[in-house]
Amino acid sequence: MIAMPTPSTGSRVLVAYFSRAGENYWNGGRRDLETGNTDVLAGLISERIDCDVYRIEPAEPYSDRYDPTVARNVAEQNDDARPAIAGTLPDLSGYDTVLLGSPIWNVQPPMIMATFVEGVDLTGTSLHAFVTYAVSGLGSTASFYRDLNTGADLRDGLAVRGEEVREPAAGADVDQWLRAAGLIESWTS
Repeated sequence: MIAMPTPSTGSRVLVAYFSRAGENYWNGGRRDLETGNTDVLAGLISERIDCDVYRIEPAEPYSDRYDPTVARNVAEQNDDARPAIAGTLPDLSGYDTVLLGSPIWNVQPPMIMATFVEGVDLTGTSLHAFVTYAVSGLGSTASFYRDLNTGADLRDGLAVRGEEVREPAAGADVDQWLRAAGLIESWTS
């Protein structure tokens, strides 16, 4: 039987993330994903801790094809754009900790993540970024969020290679990260 971590108590946690399914980079080629890599990683996290989950959805969806998504992302980065988010943003006043997830596109989180953090009040929260990536790990994630002056206490992030997020080792990485963040207290069997 696999040991499962026991959630910590006393802290309200929000997992907020953006993910894109469809054609993705995969070991030098392309692969169609029914569920995006960051969606899988957010699921691994939310299975392990007591948290609320908010999925960031773009008002104008990204293409399910890889190349048009890359082109749009490059244009958004070059323009320092703030792509609109569909629906209402969550009220974060009751949360102590925000786990903020996204893919890494062109060495940083997509610009929709800037839209999110500028649209909510992160003042006084602990912010832990988690990302899926192809080649750049966390990339410039820490400086991306730090430069946005969120008012949050930026903590250590988690990077899981997209091609490996569905492997058992990804769950072990999540457990280790959550333990280091103080969100999992102990192990039970």
